Amino acid sequence: MSYKLLIVDDDTELLEMLKSFFEIKRYSVITAENGGDALNKIKCNPDIILLDINMPKIDGLEVCRRIRDKISCPIIFLTAKAEEQDRVNGLLSGGDDYILKPFSLKELDARIIAHLKREERHKSKSVYRLQGELSIDYTKKKVQVGNNSLELTKLEYEIIQFLSMNPGQVFDREQIYEKLCGYDAEGSSRVITELIRRIRNKIAKYTPEEFIETVWGMGYRWKK
Repeated sequence: MSYKLLIVDDDTELLEMLKSFFEIKRYSVITAENGGDALNKIKCNPDIILLDINMPKIDGLEVCRRIRDKISCPIIFLTAKAEEQDRVNGLLSGGDDYILKPFSLKELDARIIAHLKREERHKSKSVYRLQGELSIDYTKKKVQVGNNSLELTKLEYEIIQFLSMNPGQVFDREQIYEKLCGYDAEGSSRVITELIRRIRNKIAKYTPEEFIETVWGMGYRWKK
């Protein structure tokens, strides 16, 4: 199977190098040199996106925010920034992972493969969960409260999926972060606290019932 890879970076030399490398790996590669071009190219329906953060006019974070409700594929940020808050902002904007420049092509390739395999596992699940007014369609990756669909980022949905498929079990934020982003992911589990707060607020718009419980000093669990 040939996966479709969209690479967005204003460094044209890096863009060409990545294009050549991944075409050798038998990916179908689409490139974009800026945020505006990326917003147009998203129509190609990629399987995974490599997205540079530091671009003029429309940066990678803004591109991610604009497209995240339209696509569910993994987004890996390419960034020269090493500050923790920059990494947190990337995940909160809807990204799934990031890799710091300069990076190893071997490591980047491994991360892409890991994300694509995770996506295939998710697609193979045809489970549907009903709990009170809440319904989760694991195949379509949709969550509804009554007739209201929740607008979730990819990581928000995956937190709901992970916790709801393990009801009653307590997971600390580090365990949740590692489960969603991988053991070798660079980043802060602090983002999980903010994502769960957002999930709760989105559910609370339609029902007072709480589904994600805080177990003080231990972590979070999905209410049975």
